Amino acid sequence: MKKTQTPRAARRRRHIRVRARMAGTPARPRLAVFRSLNHIYAQIIDDAAGHTLAAASDSEAEVRSSRDGKKKSEIATLVGESLARKAKAAGVTDVVFDRGGFKYHGRVKALADAARKGGLGF
Repeated sequence: MKKTQTPRAARRRRHIRVRARMAGTPARPRLAVFRSLNHIYAQIIDDAAGHTLAAASDSEAEVRSSRDGKKKSEIATLVGESLARKAKAAGVTDVVFDRGGFKYHGRVKALADAARKGGLGF
């Protein structure tokens, strides 16, 4: 019998599979990405200590003020640039990229490319 599952459940399975092989250390914390239908969020997490070192989303004031009239992928680029600035301020230069079970294209790729351009290494 075929088990049907929702796209959300499939993404959760992919995310769990990826997270089984990946962890953020103090030397290389994890850059976790989550995208909903309308928003995108990113965090840099030290899994050993269980702390978020830096976070950015499109609902923050600095991104919200410049997102009017832009496409979702362009907003994701702004979030990636913002996250890279905050990571540098926190002393983070290298990260492990956790795409959160999402395909690496579109908004997730735009955020990653902007974070790399801002100085994060992964």
